[in-house]
Amino acid sequence: MPNVMAALSYTVPIIKTSSNIYSKSITVNDFWGVSISPVISKVLEHCIFDRYDEFLLTNSNQFGFKKRHGCAHAIYTLRCVVD
Repeated sequence: MPNVMAALSYTVPIIKTSSNIYSKSITVNDFWGVSISPVISKVLEHCIFDRYDEFLLTNSNQFGFKKRHGCAHAIYTLRCVVD
């Protein structure tokens, strides 16, 4: 099943914050790859959270893999910062 999910997702490049785009040439190593996954992976994620939520601790700055937070919040924030 994970291979199917990986095959259906696509990757969006996000520049690393430690990279200074004005001082050097940008290379592949200056980017993080963020995978956008299909609905089936979200269903699996919700099942895991329902069962193990009390054991999972996160930072308040984390966007994904949290109740009421997801990639949409991170993408919105990124686009606001870029715009």
